[in-house]
Amino acid sequence: MSTSTTLINAPRKRTKGYGAAFNTCLGFLVLVILGAVLAPWIAPYAPDEIDFSAIWTSPGAGHLFGTDQLGRDIFSRVLFGARESLIGPLLLLALATVLGVLIGTLAAWHGGWVDTLLARITDVMFAFPGLLFVVLVIAVFGKGPATAILALALAYAPVIAKFTRSIALAELSRPYIDAYRIQGVSAPMICLRYLIPNMSPALLGYLVVLFGEGLMSLATLSFLGFGAQPPSSEWGLMVQEGQAGIIQGHLWPTLAPGLVIAAVVVAVNIVGVRLSDQLNVKKP
Repeated sequence: MSTSTTLINAPRKRTKGYGAAFNTCLGFLVLVILGAVLAPWIAPYAPDEIDFSAIWTSPGAGHLFGTDQLGRDIFSRVLFGARESLIGPLLLLALATVLGVLIGTLAAWHGGWVDTLLARITDVMFAFPGLLFVVLVIAVFGKGPATAILALALAYAPVIAKFTRSIALAELSRPYIDAYRIQGVSAPMICLRYLIPNMSPALLGYLVVLFGEGLMSLATLSFLGFGAQPPSSEWGLMVQEGQAGIIQGHLWPTLAPGLVIAAVVVAVNIVGVRLSDQLNVKKP
């Protein structure tokens, strides 16, 4: 699938600690999550509260990020929108990870024709334009956040499967795998209790980076009208709805959610890459 992030699985020099950039980005993400959780208590307005007397209000004390074309408070909508904007990528990655890890582990474990067949299937999906595949799924099942999550999960599964296969092949060459086989431990038990847990450090950093991609992809689908629907305050939909004010010079309805998306994606990428550096330590 063309929508993929490639992490080079090569040894890196491990530095002491996670670094200031990691700590700063992690702190920012914690604040975003807290804002989403506490939105009903800290948001000054309801996300769908309309006030026609305050249309296109500039940022100020009464409205921190200003208001949109319906007089809705943008800061409140960003806080409430964080819920849908963050939960969506989590759900799609959960589904994609189950499928991808299953396919990648099966391919690496069995090898032979099973590996070849699964590799051909994933190669075909990689060759298929990612956005076109997602649009086709949405055309069949209808637009909406649930369909967007399902479509992207199917699109990301081959990406995770390919990465899982690569690290599983390296892990299967380690002596403990043969030791458990000689002891008569079943293949499912070896995979579930030993192989997959030993692969999890490498997978964790990779999935954190994919979370940022998933957030951006869902926001893009909402922007195009395929994902979240009004009156949702999902960030991508907020960017789309705010376009009407750009020509009139009202930038904040689009700028505020757009900047939040960019900041979260950058922070997630930095955290993910740093986690990959620290956790994916080459075993002796």
